[in-house]
Amino acid sequence: MLETSARLLRLLSLLQAHREWTGADLADRLGVTPRTVRRDVDRLRGLGYPVNATPGTGGGYQLGAGAQLPPLLLDDDEAVAVAVGLRTAAGNGVEGIGEASVRALAKLEQVLPGRLRGRVSALNEFTVPMLRGPGRDTVDPAVLTELAAVCRDGERLRFGYRDHAGTVSRRSVEPHRLVCTERRWYLVAWDLDREDWRTFRADRIEPRPPHGPRFTPRPPPAEDLAAYVSEGVSGRAYAVRAVVRLRVPAEAAAGIVGPADGVLEPLDAESCLLRTGAVNLDVLVIHVMMLGCEFEVVEPPALADRIAALRDLLTRALEGAGEHGNFRRGDLNSGGAIAEGAAAAVDNP
Repeated sequence: MLETSARLLRLLSLLQAHREWTGADLADRLGVTPRTVRRDVDRLRGLGYPVNATPGTGGGYQLGAGAQLPPLLLDDDEAVAVAVGLRTAAGNGVEGIGEASVRALAKLEQVLPGRLRGRVSALNEFTVPMLRGPGRDTVDPAVLTELAAVCRDGERLRFGYRDHAGTVSRRSVEPHRLVCTERRWYLVAWDLDREDWRTFRADRIEPRPPHGPRFTPRPPPAEDLAAYVSEGVSGRAYAVRAVVRLRVPAEAAAGIVGPADGVLEPLDAESCLLRTGAVNLDVLVIHVMMLGCEFEVVEPPALADRIAALRDLLTRALEGAGEHGNFRRGDLNSGGAIAEGAAAAVDNP
């Protein structure tokens, strides 16, 4: 009986993961005969799961939609994984997801066996999510599902898009994929008016249906869309761009440089390149200095010039502090450390 129940869960999981299965494919995946698959499908129907069957050699099985399904049974690892996902979802930039995740966790606890309920309850009780301010860079879940649907169905999308200045323009695109970071969601799409690939922040999109017609998907702008979006939002979107050599391994740099902060390129065992951007040189200097590691400016030369000017400004400030007894040369707190870091950056361009 236990083996049969486990097989039913596996069958249900397969039906949920794929639109349609042939009886032979399901039998092969489950390691049983097609006749056993038919019996298991009947058992699922008896439990309230609507499983549609198409007869014939080209037929198969498909999980139906529109019916009320019983709660999905989870094994121990799956239940904990769902609970962790619900807790971490609170900070992923989706409007209202924090409250919804708490409600879902409460429902999850009600259907879990006792041995798991305590583990999930402890996770819920002793975890404090770092929530965003209301309405700040959050995207409506309905917008996300609508964007995902047009990507899946290959339908043209029309929407109003609000830029950083608040100006709204009307866009018509062929949507390709959604890409998410820790803070934001982005839509990668072919802009029909500009005849080029563009990346749009999902929280600035206001869909204007009806959508369509359908289109034939184009080859994507890059194989690694996450890296493509990261490069776009951290470099191409800014007026000032730079390449900086960081004197730390790429693995270590990945811990301090987020996907929206720049793109890393390994050089050797002790250094890597950072490609990044900012609205102006001063912001770019601060951005690089706050990484807290030694670096060298590769390009543009104007960045090295600006660092040199700021180094001189900081040096004079420290000398003035020294005259009043507020600074000792060996005391490298924030100001001294930044000044010496700036000096190293421009002495080794």
